[in-house]
Amino acid sequence: MSEPVGHAGPLTFGRLKWTSFVHSCVYTGLLVSAIAGLSGPTLVLGWTHGILWILMSLACIAAVRLHVIPLRVGVAVAVLGGIGPFFGSYEFIREQRRRNSTPRSAAGVAAPRA
Repeated sequence: MSEPVGHAGPLTFGRLKWTSFVHSCVYTGLLVSAIAGLSGPTLVLGWTHGILWILMSLACIAAVRLHVIPLRVGVAVAVLGGIGPFFGSYEFIREQRRRNSTPRSAAGVAAPRA
């Protein structure tokens, strides 16, 4: 399997990551408004969550096919994102940390970055 490229046209790792964070914020607002019994905000945030989840799922499926994000992140967003977008946001953070870590060679010495 090839190494992720990080972008493919408008689908970039960063854009998907930040959209996932926005989705998590919308979902948090949905939970708070539902617990508080606020029907108006709950309706708006519920629809926003649903539409965002559908759009994020489609974008992440395309991003996996284009090797922008790994399958694990795509599954977290598309499968688990409907019940809790925090899974996708967490996986984006994990993947960002993995990408930022220094590659190691087989001998345990840091490999030069290209």
